[in-house]
Amino acid sequence: MRSKVNSRDLPEQSTSPLRHLPNALTVLRMLLVVPLSWMIREAHFNAAVLVAAGAGLSDALDGWLAKRYGWQSWLGGVLDPIADKLMLMACFVSLGMIDAHPLWLTWLVVGRDVVIVLGAVIYHNFVGRISAQPTLLSKFTTCIQIAYVLAQLVHLSSWVQLPPALLTGLIWLTAVCTLASGAQYVVIWSGKAARQSRRSGEIP
Repeated sequence: MRSKVNSRDLPEQSTSPLRHLPNALTVLRMLLVVPLSWMIREAHFNAAVLVAAGAGLSDALDGWLAKRYGWQSWLGGVLDPIADKLMLMACFVSLGMIDAHPLWLTWLVVGRDVVIVLGAVIYHNFVGRISAQPTLLSKFTTCIQIAYVLAQLVHLSSWVQLPPALLTGLIWLTAVCTLASGAQYVVIWSGKAARQSRRSGEIP
């Protein structure tokens, strides 16, 4: 997972032919969304665990490569969170479709991301350019969501049966964090929009 990069903050660009490797890994992760969703819906859970784990490792690797060798780019800063969101949303929707968790959890996770995206679009078009850094709560929420998805897939596989109480606890923790982080984004960006509007009104 890479932090969003502002083009002005980028280091001097490397001329190495491998400089596009982090973005290639991110694109590969996006391409895995469809087969992973199919594996979950068709109950190929062992394979789904391996694909999900591979996607997680590629996420960590592309971030490390970008920072270690200065291969960060504006495009990578945009594609990386999109890939993360696509992967998580696909997993939550697919798990919801096979009744692995309550449907309301799927709607909560997807709804939060839809609200954030719509809010960002509205802010960008009507208030000003948006350059958001994820909050600590948002990063923690993403980690919890990933942990829940992996735990659920492992539980559904033929390898390990996790205690039902653990999965129930992760479901509720995911729900609470998702709701709280969504509300935090709304409060933060509504406040920024209100302050920007007041400043604009004060300009003669």
